[in-house]
Amino acid sequence: MTTSGGTRQPKYQRIADALRAAIRAGEYGPGARLPGENDLMAAHGVARMTARQALGVLQSEGIVESRKGAGVFVRSFRPLRRHGVQRLAGERWGAGRSVWSADIEDRTLVVDQVGVAEEPAQERIARVLDIAPDDAVCVRHRRYVLEGKPVLLATSFLPAALVAGSAITREDTGPGGIYAHLDELGLKPVHFREEVRSRMPSQDEAHRLSLSAGTPVMLICRTAFAAEGRPVEVNEMVLDSASYVLEYDFDA
Repeated sequence: MTTSGGTRQPKYQRIADALRAAIRAGEYGPGARLPGENDLMAAHGVARMTARQALGVLQSEGIVESRKGAGVFVRSFRPLRRHGVQRLAGERWGAGRSVWSADIEDRTLVVDQVGVAEEPAQERIARVLDIAPDDAVCVRHRRYVLEGKPVLLATSFLPAALVAGSAITREDTGPGGIYAHLDELGLKPVHFREEVRSRMPSQDEAHRLSLSAGTPVMLICRTAFAAEGRPVEVNEMVLDSASYVLEYDFDA
């Protein structure tokens, strides 16, 4: 289906554009309910599938969210700007500050799910950490919730032999987190590598992050290296893509 006037833009896209423009103009503020499928069908003379696709476009962009049985609403959550370089600076965690302090300003962040265990290393983790397959790793699972909204799932893997008996093996690592305690062990991180990609979430990820239908996740895999290129941690993160802006600020 195409629009009139010789353009080839689908009608659902034209409706999505109009709704997006209305949101940006303030006609629908944060938390406001958008016209439903029936309203869009009547206003634009389109089929239900076209109206559903139009709303789906805005959901996939993270502009709106669907609430089961209630409708589609403009998102009121302000995206978190993740400062990819500044947050990992040694003077931050070295002074006992969380890497999150570079991102959250005065917003309230809590870690509401924490788990620590010792497990045999999976092959992909063993390869990155340069340890033998099935060597033990300390595994730390966390869920981060910002202003009541789950935004990130993180799982860190560290060679168990390196961190045995340290604060890293406790649920609450204390000031500075993992990196400050690696420093105490003589394994100060001096270099980081992050890989970023995206996909649709698993059912468990969608549930734990309270994702609206159609919302993808971003995956960040960070490896921390101590001196002489020694890998000391792999951190696999799953981010709600609608809740984040990834910012990398560096000199030429």
